[in-house]
Amino acid sequence: MKRVLYPNNELDVLAYYSKIARVLEKFLAGRELAAKIFLRNFAFLKRGSNSPALFISDLKKVDEKMLKLRTKHLDEVKDKLNEKQILIWQYFVPRKPINFFYATNGEKQGKDIDRIFIDIDRQPHSAEDARKVCLELVKAIKQDKEFFDLAKFKIFLMWTGASFHVYLLLGKKINLDFYQEYLSYGKNKKDSFIMKWADKITKETRINVKAGHQREKDAIILDSSNTPSGKLARVPFSLHVSNKGEIDGVAVPVSEQQLEDKNLILKLRKLTPEEILRNLEKYQQFFY
Repeated sequence: MKRVLYPNNELDVLAYYSKIARVLEKFLAGRELAAKIFLRNFAFLKRGSNSPALFISDLKKVDEKMLKLRTKHLDEVKDKLNEKQILIWQYFVPRKPINFFYATNGEKQGKDIDRIFIDIDRQPHSAEDARKVCLELVKAIKQDKEFFDLAKFKIFLMWTGASFHVYLLLGKKINLDFYQEYLSYGKNKKDSFIMKWADKITKETRINVKAGHQREKDAIILDSSNTPSGKLARVPFSLHVSNKGEIDGVAVPVSEQQLEDKNLILKLRKLTPEEILRNLEKYQQFFY
């Protein structure tokens, strides 16, 4: 990990993130990026709603000259950088662990959506339980003829470094009302598909699965609340940074076939940024 994340013998995640950006241009096109920057005692979020917007195509501006300058402070080298490079620097601060996110359906609230995002919040369950739930969720979605009649989509799956995300990539943009009616949750949402899927997964796995946002004791939560515009999702290949500011994993796309593998979690936990970069061409198939 140090060979990629320590290009100048000190932590700098930008070297890694700028390299994975080239396979994400279509997946993240037009969606504002966000960075959760971990300092010694707290973390802060830099995003398009509180700063000038940064897009995945902008990371093409990162070059070796810029990376070498990052051993110094920004104020010392501003005159050697262009405006876009300065903005990139402000999002990806040197010497800090950084979680990489993006605006799921754009930053401005109330926009039409073209993807549904479901987070499998596994706490306090194991990652292995999350694998089982993710697999059954995919099966439940694919077997739901009523839902298939309402929307055309492609399923995209991702290991986050700790659990799983399930995306439904829609064939065209639709009004947010579709999400509110069919994929949100709540006391008056018993007919919501995500709540039906949660019930079905509970029966299949004997793991307590619920649709919602708040964590519950002994339950895995299917959380679709980061679907609307103005909400964030994790970028594929993002480093996973714990609440303590420790890099403890890396996000990566997975296939339904891989989810069948009972040893998958062990394999995913062994992944390193070096392996991701070595296999970027292989991962391209997930995005095109």
